[in-house]
Amino acid sequence: MQFVRRRIAAREWPPGARLPSLRGMALQHGVSKSTVVEAYDRLAAEGIIRARAGAGFYVAGPLAPLALAEIGPRLDRQIDPLWVSRQSLDIGAQALKPGCGWLPDDWMPRDAIRRALRQVARDPDAPLTDYAPALGLPALRSLIARHLGTRGPAVDPRRILLTDSGTQAVDLLCRFLIQPGDAVLVDDPCYFNFLALLRAHRARIIGVPHEPDGPDMDRFEAALRTHRPRLYLSNAGPHNPTGARLSAIKARRIQALARVHDLILIEDDLFGDLEAGPYARLADEEGGDRVAQVGSFSKTLSASLRCGYLIAREDWLDALADLRTATTFSGAGLTQAVIVRLLQDGAWQQHTRLLRQRLALAMPRAIGLLDALGLRPWHEPDTGMFLWCRLPEGIDGARLARAGLQQGLMLAPGNVFSQTRTAGGMMRFNVSQMDDPGLPGRLAALIRNCPRDTPPTLSSEKSP
Repeated sequence: MQFVRRRIAAREWPPGARLPSLRGMALQHGVSKSTVVEAYDRLAAEGIIRARAGAGFYVAGPLAPLALAEIGPRLDRQIDPLWVSRQSLDIGAQALKPGCGWLPDDWMPRDAIRRALRQVARDPDAPLTDYAPALGLPALRSLIARHLGTRGPAVDPRRILLTDSGTQAVDLLCRFLIQPGDAVLVDDPCYFNFLALLRAHRARIIGVPHEPDGPDMDRFEAALRTHRPRLYLSNAGPHNPTGARLSAIKARRIQALARVHDLILIEDDLFGDLEAGPYARLADEEGGDRVAQVGSFSKTLSASLRCGYLIAREDWLDALADLRTATTFSGAGLTQAVIVRLLQDGAWQQHTRLLRQRLALAMPRAIGLLDALGLRPWHEPDTGMFLWCRLPEGIDGARLARAGLQQGLMLAPGNVFSQTRTAGGMMRFNVSQMDDPGLPGRLAALIRNCPRDTPPTLSSEKSP
């Protein structure tokens, strides 16, 4: 019954759709036909499905309103991506947030933002009240192209569409590229909002295990053959949540497989400006027209100045701009004008250099703090803000997150990042949010008092 309800809630079975036969459902779930008969009869009694004499069972209508929490497996809310997102936003300024996904407020360039706001306010030609152009302010698109050219291959500004955030950019690409029921590959673990967003698009989400240098390529290739996915959606380095960095060798192999299997690659590069040194990207010369790249200023500049961008094939831009117009009409011209000022006067570039220096100091401090508490990094990143840690034996991340919330600690349990829910003993930490002197003691007490799962003991007697 839960399986049928989930399929209907996810719009995979619309009103009027015929349910699998009694025999087919029994074989699929490994139960008897009588069990399926009883489940169907109960669902029919609730008005969810209806029987047609001699023709089987069909979905009744109309559809209930879309509820994202009902799509996919039923989870403890502490490992629900939407729960973590909302707790991150609503827990309050006084709480400690070692599990959140952004930098502390006092790390951000508040004085430079105030200065840019004053400059724009004094400019008689500034877009204080009008809509922005459909693709965004040309000046900002050119500045983004110039900046990206200092990090990698040259980018034509005509391939850039400004959005209100990186999330909106991914959403537009999903609207443009996939239909309900299409398979989409993601890393396992991956950024938890990828899972929530793909559920909203009613995609079939396929998780591929992630390693310190990128996805497990054997599993990646097997998923291509088995599921024939439309997209692969991934973070560029530093990877969220693991802090891993994609190797050049794996980038080349993914690009080659994408050509063979007609796969589109969406590369979320929100954290690219926090990465020191050379880096591999799917969106380089080898990636060609199969890669769309996403960026944003939310992580490095301000979450309140909502501005992201996507870079895609030039022949996609008109259709993507139409989708953006249909869903949000226009971008925030005032925000875009403020960011133009910050990029033109060098304030943002200076700020990101300082961020990389601060994170380089924060990373080893956080590793030492967590190691003293028995939390071991899965991988020790040399850049970025995230640590993916193994919890002490027997500690469940969801249980620890629930207890932490009661103590004013916002934590990010591992299974919220895992499509296969195989990361119950893991947790993501943000090294920039771990400077509070009271944090080690509060984490230690939380871990000490958290109930532990007892591993099953094996009997010394032989089984009969």
